[in-house]
Amino acid sequence: MTEFFDTIVRVRYAETDKMGFVYYGNYYIYFEVGRVEYMRNKGIDYKQMEIQDDSFIVVAESRCRYRRPARYDDPLRIRTRVTEFKRRTIRFSYEVLHDETGELLASGETVHVVCDGHGKPKTLPEKYRRVFNVQTDLGTGDAQADVQTAAEISTPPRK
Repeated sequence: MTEFFDTIVRVRYAETDKMGFVYYGNYYIYFEVGRVEYMRNKGIDYKQMEIQDDSFIVVAESRCRYRRPARYDDPLRIRTRVTEFKRRTIRFSYEVLHDETGELLASGETVHVVCDGHGKPKTLPEKYRRVFNVQTDLGTGDAQADVQTAAEISTPPRK
């Protein structure tokens, strides 16, 4: 499996319900924050991916398992990684932990289909595929990754 990339957020009051818990739908927003920061860390500017390469990663599936509630002002660690990558799909996995206690609050995943601006599925451009470069170990089904940043890919090899 690829390594997790961690992003820290703090629960805002507007994200909680009447009971003072984070409203369940907001975990998908945390997943999005983690996913965008994961990609940014790998050298991918998602906004530029849309503009320059007409490539959008559209959510096709999502799942979240809630374990413990988060509350207003809690610091949360959003752990994100790619667990599967194919030419037209990317599966991200997430863990949301209380950053101070390390307690697992929620876990989940999203599956994305790469589409053009008209919603037609397409192959992810090569420069992004090389960043993810996730291959499945046939013996265990686990994803193995040789993840590079976009900057590393753009740099010609030394002679």
